[in-house]
Amino acid sequence: MKIAASIIGAGGYTGLELIKLLINHPIFELVSIYGTEYHEELSTLYPSFKKILSMPVLQTNIQSIVQSSKAVFLALPHQKAMEYIKILSKYEIKIIDLSADYRLSLNQYEAFYTRHLDAENLNNAIYGLPEYNRSLIAKSNLIANPGCYPTASLLAILPFIPYLDNTQTLYIDAKSGVSGAGKKLVHASHFVNINENLFAYSPITHRHSPEIDEQITKITKTSIKILFVPHLIPLTRGMLVSIYARLKEIINPLEILQQHYKEENFIRICDHCVKIKNVVGTHFCDIYAKNDGKDLFITASIDNLLRGASSQAVANANLMCGLEETLGLPKIAYVP
Repeated sequence: MKIAASIIGAGGYTGLELIKLLINHPIFELVSIYGTEYHEELSTLYPSFKKILSMPVLQTNIQSIVQSSKAVFLALPHQKAMEYIKILSKYEIKIIDLSADYRLSLNQYEAFYTRHLDAENLNNAIYGLPEYNRSLIAKSNLIANPGCYPTASLLAILPFIPYLDNTQTLYIDAKSGVSGAGKKLVHASHFVNINENLFAYSPITHRHSPEIDEQITKITKTSIKILFVPHLIPLTRGMLVSIYARLKEIINPLEILQQHYKEENFIRICDHCVKIKNVVGTHFCDIYAKNDGKDLFITASIDNLLRGASSQAVANANLMCGLEETLGLPKIAYVP
């Protein structure tokens, strides 16, 4: 039996990835696509769909969505998403939100983003990291789909939290491809600025820092100081996170990772440093760790548009709808 699904926000990079995933999904049937700016044929917006998928990009209509769909994906910027979710949540429909609007506590959201328009639903949203919230996701109607930086950082660090000296700072050095900045034209992502260049931005004060911090505390019941520094690198897509921490005791980090993630289909524990090329185009998260006495180094890599956004959203939708979590998730890397 097919499950009807819609997408709000077809014009962005994550919206495009969602379309690709859903039209190839064995159960979900993409019945409608909505745009906030584009109201035309999909193949006009994305010529790569010509002779593959003929579908109009409609102006968003809540009644049409709830009448035609069992699940809706919102690939919208923060603040815009909650405007729709505040209304959609009143209906029996599964909602997967790719924005930041429901990922943080109210105080932290308003400190790092803007005033929240739907604080009532913050307590109803489940943070969509399947490896840690699988059972809660399966029972939820509203998923706050994690961002790319928090996804890679959390998957890398969470297995080690019980072994860390939490009196010491946890340093996260993260590097992302330019697609993570979205389609909006800004100076930082102009070709002449990013090509053959590498730079940090919003060091220490980046808005994903409190998201990582809150989830570590929530999942492990442990508090540790985070110092998070993101960088932009001259790649279209992909992400590499390097983490530096201090251990309480000497451990075998690869054994801990292997044991912690032994049942996980899309976590790969590597015996050498990970590479972005190995995960681009896939749902995999590759992780490697090494220690020198009590000094610990962890590195993880994901596709920022897939595992850090769209394919994770599909994994969450699978769980919400009672399907096998792995259905329709990409496994083959784009590049050798």
